[in-house]
Amino acid sequence: MVRIRLRRQGLKRQPSYRVVVTDQRKARNGKYLENIGHYNPRTRPATEVIEEERALYWLSVGAQPSDAVRRLLEHTGTWERFQRLRAGENVEDLVREARENQAELPSPKTNYPAPGDGESKIKAREAARLAADKAAESAN
Repeated sequence: MVRIRLRRQGLKRQPSYRVVVTDQRKARNGKYLENIGHYNPRTRPATEVIEEERALYWLSVGAQPSDAVRRLLEHTGTWERFQRLRAGENVEDLVREARENQAELPSPKTNYPAPGDGESKIKAREAARLAADKAAESAN
């Protein structure tokens, strides 16, 4: 069965994900048929990008989304547009609507700094907080 699921990218403790279409028997990070978007939970707010036209195509030919991808599709509005496609609406109109309603992407910088060499996560977070406090004081 063809599934739409997440494929993990990134370093240790710094995940980001690709939304891919693949055979369910393949490994999590194995070969895939098509990359249709990406998801980064580390940004505030989380970055969720789905290629609407390709997602609607794969859903219409029977690809099943995983639970996590289904939540992403619901959050971006793609799942609701897929239901309308099944009810008989035109694909081009739905894709045009998705492009018009597309939210602005957040900054790619994360609120979770990567620890430096020989540095723990706690020290990196504390250093980032101190730098932000210092920047706020100098701005005033």
